[in-house]
Amino acid sequence: MEKFVIVGGNRLKGSIKANGSKNASLPILAATLLTGGVCTIHQVPRLKDVFVMQELLAYLGAKVTFEGNTMTVDGSKVQPQEISEDIMRKMRASNLVLGPLLGRFGHVKISHPGGCNIGSRPMNLHFKGLNALKANITEKFGYISADASQLTGTVVHFDVPSVGATENMMMAGVLAEGTTVLRNAAKEPEIVDLQNFLNALGAKIVGAGTDVIRIEGVKELGSVTHTVIPDRIEAGTHMIAAAITQGDVTVTNIIPEHLDPVIYKLKEVGVQVDVGDDWVRVQGTGQLKAVDIKTMPYPGFPTDMQSQMMALLSIADGTSVITETIFENRFKHVPEFRRMGADIYLEGHTAVVKGVKRLTGACVEATDLRAGAALILAALAGENGTVLSNISHIDRGYERIEIKYNSLGARIIRVNS
Repeated sequence: MEKFVIVGGNRLKGSIKANGSKNASLPILAATLLTGGVCTIHQVPRLKDVFVMQELLAYLGAKVTFEGNTMTVDGSKVQPQEISEDIMRKMRASNLVLGPLLGRFGHVKISHPGGCNIGSRPMNLHFKGLNALKANITEKFGYISADASQLTGTVVHFDVPSVGATENMMMAGVLAEGTTVLRNAAKEPEIVDLQNFLNALGAKIVGAGTDVIRIEGVKELGSVTHTVIPDRIEAGTHMIAAAITQGDVTVTNIIPEHLDPVIYKLKEVGVQVDVGDDWVRVQGTGQLKAVDIKTMPYPGFPTDMQSQMMALLSIADGTSVITETIFENRFKHVPEFRRMGADIYLEGHTAVVKGVKRLTGACVEATDLRAGAALILAALAGENGTVLSNISHIDRGYERIEIKYNSLGARIIRVNS
């Protein structure tokens, strides 16, 4: 098992480029199952979750090549085989094959998906939507089976705006007969990117980015070349890395509007943030102020940035209150922060963070993907050395993050235990 050894205390300075979005790449790769054509997708990050999706596509019969950051998928030989637990449990996003396989073939059987243990993420909204499209869903012995002679468009109203359910229903609705309308849909930029990809294939979808998405069913889809949007969570992590080390870092290859909630909070904390067309420069000012944060669905403050911001606020002047409204288990990193000297009190879905002058090095463990990134940030700002284990979580969402940060002046070594 690999670990990071991190020596803190260095200011990060320089320029760093964000990769393509993991959370946009995964549904887009799943959507290639809708067509027998060839899809060429640029700016795909080389991450563990992406490699799992590549394995899953190949398992189903697709011909997949992945060179650099370009993945090409030929779906002409795809067959809806039963997908075993061994593959499905490697990541949560594996459930995104449900909609496209059902839409194209009328049948799919998958094991329940895995992923980070950050809270309950039930499939009920996915099932509710597919049932509304006239699919028959059964669960037995840990497997999900879905059958439909012909998916039929209808109106689906989500109880809550679920990103995964919205994406699955968009893909299922593309080849359905008639019109599918998704109400209270999630609004994330990754959903807009999925719409753009599907429309380039020949789908007829409007409304992504709003809470109402309308899908006119088509008979078949073709081939496409598409470039994935930049990763806003990776970019936000780099921004906080600059802030927590009192550094001066320019993050390139971004869409600044996607980062508005993070930008506003960093300015409120007291960090200088300059924004360009496709870049943002973050400079520490020597003084961090406490702020309150409440995670919300997009365009609110993202839950995927909560732990990174907690790392920053743990050394801010004053007391901050962080309220997590998305996942009930997303404070598992708090005991690890406490090992590093943070003063954090938990009560239900709220964390009270009292800033300390300095964090200290410790032996800590990444409990999930974003918690792992946050612990790297805390270690960069801490005294002495930190040993961070279970870094396989981090590799699911950040492509060789140690190389990027070392290029800015950090001291991070990847070692085998």
